[in-house]
Amino acid sequence: MLVIKCPYCEEERAELEFRAAGEAHIARPADIASITDEEFADYFFLRDNPKGLIFERWRHIHGCGRFFNAARDTISDKILLTYKAGEPMPDPATLVAPSASKGEKA
Repeated sequence: MLVIKCPYCEEERAELEFRAAGEAHIARPADIASITDEEFADYFFLRDNPKGLIFERWRHIHGCGRFFNAARDTISDKILLTYKAGEPMPDPATLVAPSASKGEKA
């Protein structure tokens, strides 16, 4: 089970209090009515599924109820950082995933 720190409540809580809400930092097209059906499908349905670092949205449903972002290593399933919604995405180079620090190759 994951232990997740809510950046609003500033407490570490069990994963059972939270719900994953998909990939973070997805930019909505400026004029969504003018894009093609294929571009809309790409925007609406397709998400990255990398091996390693990913930025996700989470919601603290059994706490404050707010959405926030988290940087998670998909190899070790460790959450490296949580930060408030609306804050800029941290530089991935500054986050060292536990799997990368052991000398493993991606």
